[in-house]
This record gives sequence, structure tokens and C-alpha cells, in this order.
Amino acid sequence: MQSVTPTFTPDDDRPGLTVVDPIENKQFPLETAAPVDLETAPAEGFSFPVDGATSFVTDRLALPYVVPVYARDAEGDLCFEGEHHANETLPAGEYLLELMAPVRLYVSVDAEVTVRSSDDRLTIEFDRPTRVRLGARSQHDVPAGTVRTTAEPAALAAAISTFGSALKTTAPDRAFPTLRGHPPRLVLDDTLEIPAEFDPPETGIRLVVPPDTGALYAAAPLAYYLGATVSVGDEPRLETDRGFTDPLGQGEHDLERSLERVLRHCFFLDCVVRTEGLYRTALYERRVVEERVDLDFAELYAMDPAARLEAYRSVPVETVEDLHPAWSLVTYVTPESRHARSLPFLANDLSIVRAAPTDSQSPAQSTPSTRAQTPFSADVDAFVRAVSDDASRERRLETGAFVSPPDADAFERAWLGEGVPVGANKLLDGAFENALAESPEPETIEITVACTDDAMAEELEGSLYGGRDELPFEVSVHRRPSVAELESLLAAEVDFFHYVGHVEDGAFVCDDGTLSPATLESVGVDAFLLNGCRSYDLGVDLIEAGGVGGIVTLSEVGNPDAVAIGRLIARLLNGGFTLRTALSVAQRTRLVGAQYVVVGDGSAAVTQSGGGIANRCHVTPVGDRYRVTIHVYHAQAGMGGLYIPYVDGVDHHFVAGGDLPPLELSRDELRRFLALEEIPVEVDGEFYWSSDPLLERAL
Repeated sequence: MQSVTPTFTPDDDRPGLTVVDPIENKQFPLETAAPVDLETAPAEGFSFPVDGATSFVTDRLALPYVVPVYARDAEGDLCFEGEHHANETLPAGEYLLELMAPVRLYVSVDAEVTVRSSDDRLTIEFDRPTRVRLGARSQHDVPAGTVRTTAEPAALAAAISTFGSALKTTAPDRAFPTLRGHPPRLVLDDTLEIPAEFDPPETGIRLVVPPDTGALYAAAPLAYYLGATVSVGDEPRLETDRGFTDPLGQGEHDLERSLERVLRHCFFLDCVVRTEGLYRTALYERRVVEERVDLDFAELYAMDPAARLEAYRSVPVETVEDLHPAWSLVTYVTPESRHARSLPFLANDLSIVRAAPTDSQSPAQSTPSTRAQTPFSADVDAFVRAVSDDASRERRLETGAFVSPPDADAFERAWLGEGVPVGANKLLDGAFENALAESPEPETIEITVACTDDAMAEELEGSLYGGRDELPFEVSVHRRPSVAELESLLAAEVDFFHYVGHVEDGAFVCDDGTLSPATLESVGVDAFLLNGCRSYDLGVDLIEAGGVGGIVTLSEVGNPDAVAIGRLIARLLNGGFTLRTALSVAQRTRLVGAQYVVVGDGSAAVTQSGGGIANRCHVTPVGDRYRVTIHVYHAQAGMGGLYIPYVDGVDHHFVAGGDLPPLELSRDELRRFLALEEIPVEVDGEFYWSSDPLLERAL
């Protein structure tokens, strides 16, 4: 399956154009001084891979917010790196400008170039109207084909060995999410069939694990990232064609932890060493590593993959472990062979894979209803989003036992197997495949909101979605739809479906009857929020009918709490948080969030964040100043992105993932930072939005 080419469309309401990545449904507008006539241009000649290109004449490009800019001369040498508050003029000549926008952009031009930026805007000016070539590369990729394999361990090892063929480089730059392609799909069959184009890269690295399904699953992300071949054997180890051997842990638990430590360590050191390549970015983590370890970064960058791995393993993990970015995802997988088809998607996310524990709690020991009693019992008798309260409380989900995945040192946890996980993303194998079959809509982000009970209409007040100048939204609100109308809404091709209303016996409740998603042959909805009582089964049914992922409930939800969390999740999704990260923030701010869970692909997002990487911050007043801790999530494209807070005095980037070192800001500096984009802010245990007038009073 091939990726879809980015599109370039002239804007109707202002001079300029919009670049659209139809795979991720990301859009990025560029303003020009006058309307432009676009001409198709070849994708070659940009020094970097691009998926599509256009050309036009202009003397100015303006961006809606500041992104990092790199300028290279005709020889490819970096001659300028711009961030916020830049003001640089490059003499007349040939330049390639790289814009680190949500859709990666490359501007090829022969002119004098001036780059200027303020807190919230960036302009690129030329000394005269000149022809510009603009290339775009999607930050997302899809499997380029299919590998067929049996469930026999040696065959499965050979299939996993193909994952590294998707890497766009085996240099340390592979730590950038845009330089890691998607591994090929895996399909279980009677024979092993590996197309020639998926031969493993020649890295000289081999990973040996026991002939056990769980061990092979756990090895898949590391094999992908290192471009290693995988084989089965009695002595788990990592070895190279240079004679280097690195023993791995014995036993399921120890082996998983060994594989995980190697992946985290190599990934982090790649993030540091890649600063010697094309992206010579000032990086906070590099400064700290240089103080602790004597390493020749230029030499490491130039090494072949096997030699670099050996050098990395000579660096004690303990010396840099505290600098590792918080990992995005840990997935617990039961050892059924059918889950092999999800491995390419887990590897693409660089998820840590662990065997699901066998001693999970039974429904009698742990159910969402017992876990949710404290936040829920106070108003349960007032008004819940189920038609029959008594009946709802007696029912238990019929999909399987509740399970409690262990805590994990990562942003999020996921569960791939039988059972209903409490506090983790319930992955479904089919959701990943459904994402590949999406019919992207390049023009607008389409959102459908349906409310079947006027008593719950408070959740719809105001503008839940949209309101962002750089992104076009089309939001349709439907009050008290009939069964036939609701079925039609679910069949329509939309990016997001937000349901507000009653749920009973696994069905949506309308005035004229009920609609069970299990009766639908297909749906056009990609992602969804089903904000009614016990909507878990409905969410699973929607994914089985073609959906990708959604947020659902495990128990009754009181209407006041449901209104609050529904509006909060909507605002987070509108700001670029993924399903998983939106729910995790909601659960931090409202205890009732424990009753909600993600089903399907939790990495799905409705739109991109304003600054490219979603974040939230914690503010503590200290005298007449403020201590600000910024919590940075990973880019939607994957782990390895960079983040820089646009604050005076900060002249270096951070590897995205986790808490940044605290900043000490004045009131004016804090105001300027919070005005850049709308983000969640916590002050003295209270939750605000950066644009909220109440925040000013709290400060």
C-alpha cells in the first residue's frame, strides 16, 4: 500500500496556499504577499526525500506560528538555524530552507533571503519576486507491502527481520520519526513469503532470542530500530559481524527488560549523536552527556551500525539513564499467534512489548464499578447516561474478564489480548488495518456531534471544535437524531464522531428506538468519543465495523461529570492531543476519568497541535516570579521529535518526552509564553487553559 501524495491548494480567502498531508490529515498554511499560481514541480533536487512538490513566484512566505528553520547553501552546508526572535539575512545565492512544520517542508530558492520571527509568527522574505520550489514530505508512512509468515518461531523471526527494511537510514538520524518508515504488514499463512524489497538492511547486527512467541514479540521493536536480523536460539544475545556479543537476560521477564534497556539506550544516544549530522541542533541532552562521558560524537556518527552499537553498549546505561525521554507506550500482549499482525504497528510506534501477566484479576476482584465508586457514588442517583439505572448497575460487560495491566514507566499502557483493561488502551488488531483503509479528506477536518437527549445538551454549548485559523474545520451538530439519522451519521466519512446521550444494552438510545453498532456492516467514522454509560461494547463494535479508535466508558457516568469530561476531551483533541494523551490529561484533572478507556488505536488524533508537539505545564508562584515545568508529549509522528519553549534565554532544544527542567519566568515572560498556543495549565492543583481569563486571576 503506497502513501498518498501531499497536496498544494491556493487559498480562497487570503493570498497563499495550504499544504495538506492526507495520510495524517495535517494541514499547514503559507501566506504570500499576493495570490500565487501553482505549477507541479519534480520531487528531485531537494537533498531530502519529498513526496510531492510545487512551484510559484513570490517575494514572501509567512507561517502562522514559529517553527525551526534550517538553511543550507548549494553545497549542503548549514548556514543558518532560526527559531523564535530570529532576524537573519543571507546574501544572494542558492538555498534550501527546511521548515520543521507538522508537514515537513523544503523551500528551494535562488535569492537573497531574510528570516524574521517573533513570538508567534515567522516570515521568509526574498529581495525580489522569485520562483520558489516547495517540497513536502508526509511525517507518516504506511506499510509498503506484505510479508506472509507461519506462526512457527523460525519463520516468524525471519518475518520480523524484514522490519528494518523500512528504515530510511541506519545512521543516528533514524531517531527522527520522519526517517523511520513503516514496517511491512504481516499476514499469517501456510508458508513464509518475503518479497525481495523487504530484505533486511546490511547492518551486521543479529538478535538471537528463544523460540518462543512472547520473546519474538518483545524483540520486534528493537530489531526494527537497529535494522537487525532475528533468529532463534537457546542463548539470548545481541551480536555483530565484528565478533561483538552482548548477552541478554534469561527468562521471560529478564529478557524483556534487557531488550527494553538496549532500545532505550541506543535510541537516546542516537538522539544525541545525530546532532553531528545534517541537523546540528543545540541540544540540552548533549550538553549534559558531554559533561558525564568522554565520547567523540563525530566519530560515532560516521561509524557503521555494528561498530556504533558496540560503542553504545560500552557506555554504562546508569550514566545517562536519567536523561532518557519518557517512553511513549508499553504494550502488554498475550501470546496468541494472531497478534503477530499487530507487530509492525507496535514496532512503528517503538512501543515496548511485554508479555501480558497471567495472574490478572478476575471480574470479581476488580471491576470498573468498584474502582469508580468513590468519584461516582455521590451523584449516581441524580442523573446518569443510561436509561435504566438499576439495570445498568447490575450488568457487567460481556466481552470478557476485567484485567489490570501492571504499571509501566511510560506515558501510556496498552493491552492486546482477551479481557477489558482498566486504566489502559484496549488494542484491537483490526483497528490498525482500518487506519490503513481510511479515506482521507484533504480539504477539511470533519467532525460530527450527535446529542440524543436535550437534558445533556450542556456538553454542546459553545464551540467544542474548530476556532483555529490555520486549520479548516467542518463541524455538524445533530440534536435528537432518529435511529435512521444516527445510522446515516455513522456511515458518513468523518474524522471524528462525538456522541452525547444514553446507552442501554449495547445500543445508542434515540427517541424512536435503539441502534446497535453490532448490526452495522460498516461505518465511515475514524475516531470517536461515546459519552454515555457503559459504551465500551459500542466502541468495540464500531471498530469491528471499520473505525480506528475511540474513548468509551466502562460504567455509569453521572451527567455533570460526563459534561465536564466530554468538553475537556473535546478541547484536548481540538488542540492536537491523541486519544491516549487526551484521556491521560483528563484523568489527571478529573477523578471520574478513571471510568473512561481508549479502545482501538489510541495514537489516532483529530488534528495536529499548534506547535507541532502537544504539551501542558505546571506553574508555581515563587515570590514575584514563576517556576514553570513543561510536560512534553511525543510528536504525533512518533518518538524522537524536538521541542523548544519559546522563552527568552532558552537557546537549545530538548528531546521530546517528559518534564523539561523548570524555568524561572517573570509575569510578562509567562504571559508571552502562554499566549503562543492554547495548552492545559495547572496552578495550585487547579486546571486551566492558557487562554482562560480565570488563569490570570490564579496567577
